[in-house]
Amino acid sequence: MSARTGGYGTRPVNLSMTSRAILCFVVAVALPLAPADAVAKRPTHDPGRSEYRAPKARHAPTVDGVADEAIWQRARWQELTHRWLGPEYSAEDFRGHFKVVWTAEKIYVLVELVDDILFDGHRDPLVQYWDDDCLEVFLDEDYSGGNHQYNHNAFAYHMSLDNQAIDIGTDKLPHRYSHHVESRWQQRGNKIIWELAIDVYTDDYVDGSDRNVPVKLSAGKVLGLMIAWCDNDGSKLRENFIGSESAPGEKKDRGWIDAGLFGSLILVE
Repeated sequence: MSARTGGYGTRPVNLSMTSRAILCFVVAVALPLAPADAVAKRPTHDPGRSEYRAPKARHAPTVDGVADEAIWQRARWQELTHRWLGPEYSAEDFRGHFKVVWTAEKIYVLVELVDDILFDGHRDPLVQYWDDDCLEVFLDEDYSGGNHQYNHNAFAYHMSLDNQAIDIGTDKLPHRYSHHVESRWQQRGNKIIWELAIDVYTDDYVDGSDRNVPVKLSAGKVLGLMIAWCDNDGSKLRENFIGSESAPGEKKDRGWIDAGLFGSLILVE
């Protein structure tokens, strides 16, 4: 079949100078957008993050280190098995796992662990708190990942054995955030039963302000969460650091900086 010469034929089209100028302008404007678009699509979290679905509690659990409320039976255990720092350790030295439930006001964390020696060598809670035995709760209100070293994009609550919550503020100094966390633990046999009720704040949190308001929680909300244990059996420095998430790469002790290590915490009914 011969090519048509009228209507929508195959004859070459001669672009006017104006058309060519418009075409060049469109291409020039579009090309610089490509790298920015690629950056926006970079993953916010390391691969292999866990997903935890926390059931809603009709009534807030009592934070007493007993954990006898029925709602805890609906929540599943998640293990603390990833060794971030230190040598191999035995099950008698440490083992632990945790559960999470929630209400509209707070998230509730139950941790059950075994540690053969509890050690607190620094009576000032703002001095080398990470080198004592302590429970660490990493929390990101919107699962956005990213840096939170000297900002409140996420919190890294270091829970001391006397139930104080310590993290670094925007002034790059440690601060008490115990008003964020209600904490109580008890020893039962060779196990420690530790319960926490935690207020959740956005990255707009301002240190020292009386206008900070915790967010209201609802089903479907996704937060970032990671739990860890700093283990010291009597040394000047902690001997092990064990967490709930894998830490790819050589520098595994970076959860206090990088919220991209956190797993996802999904609130369900």
